[in-house]
Amino acid sequence: MKIVGISGSIVGSKTRTAMDYTLSAAREKYADADIVLLDLAEYDLVFSDGRNYQEYEGDTKFVTETIMNADAIIIGTPTFQASIPATLKNIFDLLPINALRDKVVSILVMAGTAKHYLMAELQLKPILVYMKAHIVPAYVFIEKKDFNRKEIVNDDVLFRIGRLVEDTVMLVDAFANVRQLKEAEYDF
Repeated sequence: MKIVGISGSIVGSKTRTAMDYTLSAAREKYADADIVLLDLAEYDLVFSDGRNYQEYEGDTKFVTETIMNADAIIIGTPTFQASIPATLKNIFDLLPINALRDKVVSILVMAGTAKHYLMAELQLKPILVYMKAHIVPAYVFIEKKDFNRKEIVNDDVLFRIGRLVEDTVMLVDAFANVRQLKEAEYDF
């Protein structure tokens, strides 16, 4: 199983910190999984211009192909102006409409306060549904107060991160079984 974590910001440290905790939990529990972090701050990505993702070069080609080859994607995003950052939106624009078909996608959201709790529901999930993702229903919302010096200090958040990882892997397995049963019906 290939799990790709996306740290969806090029500024700040909270999203990267949350993704490090999340992927560490995944590596600990699922040692046989191929787990990769795409921290968008570490790549030189071009803006989408409508080309097929395979026509891009360099970092843009690497990032889009890594996402396309994933079984599961864990997206970490800060909340900027009550929405996702342009850096993350650009990733979605670089990919084809059906890029997330048969992929399980889970979400971690960072925000300054609880008033942005529904950002994932109103901004991110509609994009993921449009791109045909199987979305893990419960996401992890982390507020500024849950961090201290690049560490998560809220045990409940850590518990929910562990649960998100488990739910992500269980959904990948469940959908793989469903696809197998459906393919068996065709009897080719």
